[in-house]
Amino acid sequence: MSSLIQQSVPLTSARSPLLQFLRYRGKINIQRPKQPHYERARVIAVTQPKYAEPPKALTCFQSRAQRTATQVENPYNAIIAREVRNWLDHSRLVAVFHLNSISADDIFRVRVQLHKHNMHLKSYGRKIIGQAVAGTAYEAILPLFHSNHCIVFSPNQQSVGALLRITKKVPQMVLLGGIVESKLLSRKELMDFALMPSLQVAQAQLVQTLNMAAGNVVQQLQAHQVNLVKVLDVHAKGDVAANETPTET
Repeated sequence: MSSLIQQSVPLTSARSPLLQFLRYRGKINIQRPKQPHYERARVIAVTQPKYAEPPKALTCFQSRAQRTATQVENPYNAIIAREVRNWLDHSRLVAVFHLNSISADDIFRVRVQLHKHNMHLKSYGRKIIGQAVAGTAYEAILPLFHSNHCIVFSPNQQSVGALLRITKKVPQMVLLGGIVESKLLSRKELMDFALMPSLQVAQAQLVQTLNMAAGNVVQQLQAHQVNLVKVLDVHAKGDVAANETPTET
């Protein structure tokens, strides 16, 4: 009966769909997809949504000078600037170094070694340095602070030799210049100053030179008198010897 029904109604028979698998040459690149066809790209461009632009801030149209002019000065910077000015006024030796990449442990060891020689290692920002030296005699050192830097203060100007010996072991610290007795010196001048003797030694050498000159003058003034005394002494001894000879005969 079922066979008769299937023969009479062939459309009711179940058939499996025909599937055909296609193999592409490569994988689909999601990050860099292939450019679509021209027509499809045009349709995509036309159907792109357009959103209203957000209102721009007023600061976008201001120059950098106008934006920085409205900044409020931090009163803490003025306190640090007065501290820097105090260090400059009461230090007879100020050395400025360019500081390359260095670890915190190395800079701490350098600070400890300098502290043993009564020297102090400090670091301040360029803005604070400019505020501290503005309108003073130290304004000439401001070009030395364009990059990362550190400053060494000492109340004794004769510590230049010890400073150079300590920083010679730290190649990350490059000497740029300094101030000795309120006079700006370059790196070479500081190295020449370290080779000079101390003030006490120089004074002793000057006193010795003056004493030698005075002694030489006195010796030259007494030379004729001494020569005359020697000649008279020889003449007197010769007369005595001549008188004694006939008496014995």
